[in-house]
Amino acid sequence: MADNFLLWEQPGWQAEAHEWIRSILRKNDMRLTAEIEQPHIRPWSTVMTIPTDKGMFYFKASADIFAHETALTDFLAKFRPEIFPELIAVDLNRHWMLMRDAGLPIRQFIRAEKSIALWEKVLPLYADLQKDLTPHVDELLSLGMMDRRLSKLPALFESLIADKESMLLDTEDSLTTEEYARVKESVNEFSKMCERLASFGIPETIHHDDFHDANIFIRDEQIIFTDWGESAITHPFFTLVVIMRSVDNSMGVDFSPEAEQVRDMYLQNWTSYAPLDQLQSVLKLAQRIGYVNRALTWKMVIEQLPETMKPEYAIAVPSYLKDFINAES
Repeated sequence: MADNFLLWEQPGWQAEAHEWIRSILRKNDMRLTAEIEQPHIRPWSTVMTIPTDKGMFYFKASADIFAHETALTDFLAKFRPEIFPELIAVDLNRHWMLMRDAGLPIRQFIRAEKSIALWEKVLPLYADLQKDLTPHVDELLSLGMMDRRLSKLPALFESLIADKESMLLDTEDSLTTEEYARVKESVNEFSKMCERLASFGIPETIHHDDFHDANIFIRDEQIIFTDWGESAITHPFFTLVVIMRSVDNSMGVDFSPEAEQVRDMYLQNWTSYAPLDQLQSVLKLAQRIGYVNRALTWKMVIEQLPETMKPEYAIAVPSYLKDFINAES
C-alpha cells in the first residue's frame, strides 16, 4: 500500500471490484437497483453495499494479512450454514466475498434495550461451534489461520516485547518504564502461565478475536457470525476478552455486572471440563494471556499499515500489554 492511501481507495481497484460484483449478479440473474456504495474503509478491509432486485448484498475485501478470512468464511458457511452469511461468490486469490445481507447487528438491540438477553442466544451457538471444530484444527490452519496455540505463544511474546520502540513508553494509556521492565521480566512466568492453562485440558480451537456485538447479526430471529479476519487457533476462552468489553461498552458501564453474567453464560457451555467456579478461575488466567494475544494481532496489523496511519493505532499494543501486566490471574 502507498504511504498515503489504501488499496481500497484507488479508482482502478474499485473499478475492478465493481466489475466482479456485476459479473456475479449477472450470473445469478440479479440486477442493481441503485449505485454500489463503499461505506466502510479500514486499513485491513473494506465493505461495499450492493442493492439489488433480490435484496441487499455486501461485498467484502480483506487485506493480505487477513487473507485467510475469505477461505475460512467459505469453510464455516458450509460447515454451519445456519449461523453464517449466505455467500454468493468468493475469490480466494483476491480475498473477496459477496454475501447476502445478514440483518442487523445485535448491538443495535442491546444498546437500545440495555439488555444482555441476546447474548443468551449467541453464546451457546458460538461455544458449540468452537467445540465442534476441535477435530478440524489442522484443516483450519491449512486455510491460513493464525497459529496462536499455547505452545507457540511464549516465543511470540518474547519477539513482541523486544520491540521497545513500539511500546510508546511513558505516554498516555501506554506502559510506564517500570511496567515495561515488569513485562520483560515476565517471560518465564508467561511461559509457565501458558503451560498451566494448557493443563486444564480445554481443547484449543477456533477463536474469534473480535467477537463484539457489532460483528454478530440477527435476521428473522437467526443469529449470524461475521468478520473472522482476526481469528486464530488458540484457547477458546480468549474470546471473552473482547466479549466482556463489548458488554461494558454497550451497557455504558466499566466492569458492569452484566459482563460477569455474560461471562458465566459462556462458561456454562464448558462445564463438562470443570465446575463453573473453577472455570471462572481458569478464565482469569486465560484473560491475562488473551491480552497478549490481542497485542500480537495489533502488532501484526500496525506493521502492515501505511506509515501515516500507524500513529492512529499504535497505542493498542502497549495498552493490551499494560492490561496483561496489571491483571490478576
